[in-house]
Amino acid sequence: MTTDPTAELRAEVDRLVASAREGDRAAFDELVRRTYVDTYTLAMRLTANEEDARDVVQESYLRAWKGIKRFRGDAQFSTWMYRITANAAATLVQKRRRRRAESLDTVDEPVDTSIEGQPEAAAESAIGLEDLARAVAALPPKLRSTVVLKDVYGLSHEAIAEELGIPMAAATVRKHRGRERRRDVLVEDGGRSAHAVR
Repeated sequence: MTTDPTAELRAEVDRLVASAREGDRAAFDELVRRTYVDTYTLAMRLTANEEDARDVVQESYLRAWKGIKRFRGDAQFSTWMYRITANAAATLVQKRRRRRAESLDTVDEPVDTSIEGQPEAAAESAIGLEDLARAVAALPPKLRSTVVLKDVYGLSHEAIAEELGIPMAAATVRKHRGRERRRDVLVEDGGRSAHAVR
C-alpha cells in the first residue's frame, strides 16, 4: 500500500501546529522553516522592497506566534500565514508612505521586477517589467494585496476573500480597481509616472 506524500506532509504540519499551540517553540520554529520562502516571496511581492519585506516577515511570524493559540485549523497553516503577511505588509506600507510624504526627497525604487503573469505588452521588455513592478508597488495596499494574490499567485476570488478576511464581492471589486489603476499607471508616460500615483 502506497502512502500519499501530500497527506503525510499535511499531517506533519498539523502535528507541528498542535504542538506550537501548546507553547512548543521548537515546533513553531519548524513551521517557520517550512513556510519562510513562501512568506518572504509574498512579502516581497507586496512591498517591492527587500528591507520592507524582511520587516514584514519578522512582524508576520511575531503575530503568528502570538496568535497561534487562536488558529483553529479551518484553513491550512500556509493560508493563515498568507493572511497575516498581507495584513502586516499593508500596515508597514501605510507607515512607509506616511514617512515618504514627510520626506519627498526619499524615493524607494522596487527591487523585484520578475512578477509572473504579466500583461503581454508589459512583458515584452525588461523596461516593461520594471514599469509593471513600479505600477503594482504604487497601488494602495488593499488593492495591491488583491492584485498580487490574483495575478501572481493565481488564487480564486473566494480564496483571496478567505485569506484577506473580506467578502468575496469586495475581493472582486478590489481586483478590478487594482487592475484599472495599474493599467492607468502603465499607460501614463509608459509607466514612468507610477511612483507619483497613489
